[in-house]
Amino acid sequence: MRTMRRLSLLSALSTAVLAAGCGGPASDRPASAGSAAEGFPVTTSNCGVKTTYERPPRRAVSLNQHATEVMLALGLETSMVGTGYLDDAILPEYQAAYGGIKVLSKEYPSAEVLLAAEPDFVYGGFSTTFDEKEGRSRAALAKAGVNTRLNIEECPSGPVTMAAMDEEIRDVAKIFGVPDRAEAEVKKLHGTLDSVEGKLTGVQPVKLFVYDSGDKTAFTAGGKGIGNEMIKRAGGVNLFVDVDKAFGDVSFEQVAERAPEVVVIYDYGDQPVEDKKRFLLANPALKDVPAIKNKRFAVLPLSSTVLGVRVPSAVESLARQVHPDRFQ
Repeated sequence: MRTMRRLSLLSALSTAVLAAGCGGPASDRPASAGSAAEGFPVTTSNCGVKTTYERPPRRAVSLNQHATEVMLALGLETSMVGTGYLDDAILPEYQAAYGGIKVLSKEYPSAEVLLAAEPDFVYGGFSTTFDEKEGRSRAALAKAGVNTRLNIEECPSGPVTMAAMDEEIRDVAKIFGVPDRAEAEVKKLHGTLDSVEGKLTGVQPVKLFVYDSGDKTAFTAGGKGIGNEMIKRAGGVNLFVDVDKAFGDVSFEQVAERAPEVVVIYDYGDQPVEDKKRFLLANPALKDVPAIKNKRFAVLPLSSTVLGVRVPSAVESLARQVHPDRFQ
């Protein structure tokens, strides 16, 4: 029976990919047929996709670190049949639960591998999760009977704030029928934020420049992502808040003109933090920048700088690095 269902899902996906290529509409079918569970049906609108759930998903797949950790923070591991694409180690408090979930792939699984897990729900952290060219578009998955959700930082209606973090957690909990768990998690996360705010009362904001990557230009945090909100909450000023998106490229000459006092390095991938520091320290365009002259760097893992449950602890970490005197 399971083999037959898998074949039917693969057949449906192939049909959906062809239909998507011809401009066919997406389907908003519920995750399964049958009688509604208590508190269901529920309907969500997410990044332009409206979905009605007749019952909580039972065979969920999460892709990208922050999506996976939202699921685990809500205690949904028993509803998960697969996961993939981490940037860092799973947080220690979720490690045991994560260990019981099948890892489908190191990065994104192919459409065939994804459907072989027989999911009824796929939750992606980045828009690349649902790559149309790879056959994983939301429309294609819907036609295969699989509901989807995309982290709302990928489709903001305005600047991404902590209210968006709350919304993301609450919406996922709503889909799975566990709203009380969301409230407990949100309360805990805001406890961390409130504690940081108390320690930074009256602090003089520090001018910050985020260095994600780049050698010809600098890929930095703009004003539209959660990273900008994190900088403000940590007692800083994002010098490239005028970049009208979550991330964007700027010239090193622009960085020099704005004279950051601290450089915040996002740590991920194959380039070590120390290599990034050496590059910045040796860049002639930056030689007179206060942060470079004083070798003032802060470091955050990339997984902490996107919309998920790590954000408040990352605000605290950044605040400690930028204003160490307030945390003695």
